[in-house]
Amino acid sequence: MKQFYFKFYSDSKKRKLIAGINPGRLGAGSTGIPFTDTKRLEEKCGITGVSFTTHEPSSVFVYEVIDAFGGPEKFYKDFYINSVSPLGLLQKNKRGNWVNCNYYDSAVIYESVKPFMIESLKKQIDFGLDTSVCISFGKKNADFLKKINKEEKFFEKIVVLPHPRYIIQYKTKEKASYIELYLKTLG
Repeated sequence: MKQFYFKFYSDSKKRKLIAGINPGRLGAGSTGIPFTDTKRLEEKCGITGVSFTTHEPSSVFVYEVIDAFGGPEKFYKDFYINSVSPLGLLQKNKRGNWVNCNYYDSAVIYESVKPFMIESLKKQIDFGLDTSVCISFGKKNADFLKKINKEEKFFEKIVVLPHPRYIIQYKTKEKASYIELYLKTLG
């Protein structure tokens, strides 16, 4: 994680925030870097030394977008990816397996983590983020982010893109058009 952030963010350039929901266990939950599994960390970002391997489908799509944008060096000069909730949340499914849980899946969880989410967003903005726009991955995520933004006035506007997991899971055949949509939105 330290290598990644020093490699791509060791300057004072303002970047736009791309806000995911919360860390996934195979992406940021494992690497500390949102939408980046260990495979993409090594293959796309040139960072080695991780002693385990994870494969996160959302990471595959995000790095296809990053490659189409011009590669990690160019992309990370303009964008900072993180999550509305920096906490990775898990719950047991009906089969007894631990699976990701989103901060908005339960009103109790949302209200419990909301103050921490607001504090985390404030700290990230203090890094020097460009607050003219925030790009949200996922409509439901954007709905909650817009509520927080209405109270806190963090961003001038919030733009919504379909969540990478949704695209990979349900729209794989249309992936090229989604990459184009992302590129158009990201500018």
